[in-house]
Formats: sequence, C-alpha cells, structure tokens
Amino acid sequence: MVRIAALFGAAAVTPGLSGCIADGLSTGTVGAGARDQSALDVSPVLLVATTRKAVNGGTKSPFFGSERGRGLSFAEVRISAPDRSFVGKVSAVVNGDWAIKSIPQVETGANAAAAFSQAAFGRDVLIYVHGYRESFESSAVSAAMLSDGIRFRGASALFTWPSAAATFDYGYDRESAMWSRDAFEDLLKALAASPSGGRINIVAHSMGTLLTLETLRMLRAEAGEAAMARIGAVVLAAPDIDIDLFTNAVERMGPDVHKITVISSTNDRALELSGVLAGGTRAGAADRDRLEALGVRVADASDYGGGLINHDLFLSNPEVQGVVKRAISRGSGA
Repeated sequence: MVRIAALFGAAAVTPGLSGCIADGLSTGTVGAGARDQSALDVSPVLLVATTRKAVNGGTKSPFFGSERGRGLSFAEVRISAPDRSFVGKVSAVVNGDWAIKSIPQVETGANAAAAFSQAAFGRDVLIYVHGYRESFESSAVSAAMLSDGIRFRGASALFTWPSAAATFDYGYDRESAMWSRDAFEDLLKALAASPSGGRINIVAHSMGTLLTLETLRMLRAEAGEAAMARIGAVVLAAPDIDIDLFTNAVERMGPDVHKITVISSTNDRALELSGVLAGGTRAGAADRDRLEALGVRVADASDYGGGLINHDLFLSNPEVQGVVKRAISRGSGA
C-alpha cells in the first residue's frame, strides 16, 4: 500500500498521464534550423470524433464530459495557436500552449463518421488516441501539440473516449476505452472507404493503445486487406497493455505488424502505477528483445526522460517526436 500511495502521489503532480515512442532515437530531431509550419499552425482546426456525452450541446465549455454518449459524435474544433514570439513563449509557461477556441456545431449519430471523412477528404490524417486520466480539453491540446510538434501537413484529428480524468478511476477508463471500439472502427471504415482519402496514421498513447490495437484487429477481420492498406503508421506510445494481451493482439495483425512502432521505457512511473493497479508487466515497460520478437519496431526512450513520470515524451522531446515523424514517413510509402 505504501508503494501504491507513493505512485499515486507522483501521478498527482503531473497534468495528465501522457506519451512515449519509436526506433532510432539517437538520430533525426524535429525543428532544427528554420521552423517549418505545420498545417495546423496555418489553419488551426482539429477534427474530433468522440464517444463522450456532449455537455451544453457540445458547443460551450467544457464541451464533452466523462459520461458515455450515444454513438459517435463529430466536431470541427477551432483552436487557438500559441504565440511564437519570445514574449508568447514566456507567457505559455504560465497560460498554456494550444487551447480550444470554439466548436460551431456537433454531428451525432449515423452520419458522424461520414462527416469526419468528408472533412478530411483528399488529405492524409493523423489521429491521436489519448490515454488514461484525460479530459476532452486536455486530449485536444495534446493532439494539437503532437501534430504541430512533428510539423504534420495533413488533417490533424483526435479520437477521444470517455475518460473520467481522475486518478482513482482507472477501471472506469479501461471499460470506457473498450466500449468505444465499435465507434472507432466505424470511423476507420469510413475513412478507408473514402475514394479520395489519404493515409490514416494513428498515434495512440497509454490506455489508448489498447483501444487502438483491439480496433485494428476488428478492422482487419471485418473490412479486410483493402481497409488495412489505407492505414499508414501506427505508433503505440507507452502502451498500457498487459504484455500477454499485447502479444496476442499483435500476432493477429499478420503482415500489418510492420506498420507498428512501439515506444518503451523502463523508467515510466505511470506504467509502473498501472502495473500495480492492473497486475502484470505492461507492454510499454517490457524488454526490448521481447517486443522486437513480435515483429514490431521498438524505441527505448528510457534515456530521454529526465522528469518524474517520463510518460509524455512524444509531446516534449524532439528526439522522440522525430521518431514519430519518421514512422509516418515510412507509412506513407507502405
């Protein structure tokens, strides 16, 4: 109990339990030299698909809460980009970075997946799937930070499920993530069926990696190779999945396993906490050799975390962001 209390104490001082990533961490940083703008920086609109229940109709803060909604909802979320000036960077330390500005309208029900696909028409898509203990707004900010951090040039997107955003609701979050599989599959099917769509890239974090792997298994079994051919990179950052469950899921991916990049870390305190709560070794903290034997790419980010938690490096560390960018580049040529 003392160990659990200590871990909860460590988790409580972080703004959320976020990130990790892939191979070749010693090469290729993001942002060297002149800064290239991301598409999101030029046009700050985030495509959001969610299984959360809307609050205030989804158009006023807090927009979507922790309760489970009825089916999938889609919204084009207007966000405010950070001030790139020196004064702005100093201010961001106090006031934050990206932020939700407005949500003009929300589409809920049978047409939500098609509306998302139409909004992304003709572009590559980067979908961020968040992890445990995330609110709607915190996950949207993380999605923006990820896309802008790697200078993504396509459509930036978020799939957000009903996390309670509370440390002691791990069980509720896990059930909510698994409950969202059908809706996520419907979204991926709609994107894969689009006649002029680009590659579908997914970066999933922590508990979101469980949702992502299970959904991809379903997609492959039900929609076949044609749908999977539209999937580009699948980056699993700090996967909060029991290693045996992870092994079974990956083995069912067949030849599509080569699309997967795993970020692991032996000093990730959030995964240590989830190991205590759920039992068993988490895939994100497993030995590199064991993961590589499954056919996935692996990057050990243990040496790149200098903080207390070391769970959100894909949002803050240039080397780790570089790995995500290279994974997506490889996926575009798959």
